[in-house]
Amino acid sequence: MKYQFMRYPGGLCKAVTLSYDDGAPADVQLCDTINRYGIKCTFNLMASRVESENGLTKEYIRSEILGKGHELATHGENHRGLDAARSIEGIQDVLNCRLYFEKEFGGIIRGMAFPDRTVNKKLFPIAYERIKSFLQELDIAYARTTGGDNDNFELPDDFHNWVPTAHHINPKLMDYIDKFLNMNVNGLYISQRTPRLFYLWGHAFEFENNKNWDLLEAICEKLSGKDDIYYATNIELYDYITAYRSLIYSADGRTIYNPTLKTLWFDRDGVLCTIESGETKTF
Repeated sequence: MKYQFMRYPGGLCKAVTLSYDDGAPADVQLCDTINRYGIKCTFNLMASRVESENGLTKEYIRSEILGKGHELATHGENHRGLDAARSIEGIQDVLNCRLYFEKEFGGIIRGMAFPDRTVNKKLFPIAYERIKSFLQELDIAYARTTGGDNDNFELPDDFHNWVPTAHHINPKLMDYIDKFLNMNVNGLYISQRTPRLFYLWGHAFEFENNKNWDLLEAICEKLSGKDDIYYATNIELYDYITAYRSLIYSADGRTIYNPTLKTLWFDRDGVLCTIESGETKTF
């Protein structure tokens, strides 16, 4: 065996996810639109804005976000820039938001997008390591950052420095989408057949402010309804990817044990394989 690469559920090579911040009233139109197209989104909300004039109602979050299969993630209780806050202040802002959401909506809140001034591992390495440490202590599984738009469509090595593909205002966005959709992953040279992810982020109020909701429609029309794409929230991707990375191998790599609760898919030297939860399998 020379190469083995993860495949998404169903053996798919590509995935799409959205991540939108702040929870302004414009999120209603965003949510209605993506629901029509069957695209999943992670909504990063602030606890202090829920039920406010500039926020979403609890009922809407229950019925139209969580009830439609989207993810609720923290964006801080008060949208504090974590790099500019003392650790105790950053901890309070993240923890209070998580506690509020779990109390009001149930479930376990495990994801976040960095609020205000994003924390980027490359630009703020010292602050990043400090903040990552307390996020891990708070059981925050991943944190979306910004500032690195690119068309590599790579999976994160570090989930607390999860760099999305692009903001929706990126002038190259449609070119990125076309490249992603036209990419035949299984047709690439065998060492390059890694799974790909298109990760879009932004704020719904930007569509409203710029009066360009037609851009969201165009994005959804291009990305939706593809048989070779896995549509997922951020936490669904995190759970599946980390499950795959938890596989246990024999010394020669031929025998694999799946200790997770998920059926996992992978390409092994050009052959699509699966391994069930709890299964030990020799290839």
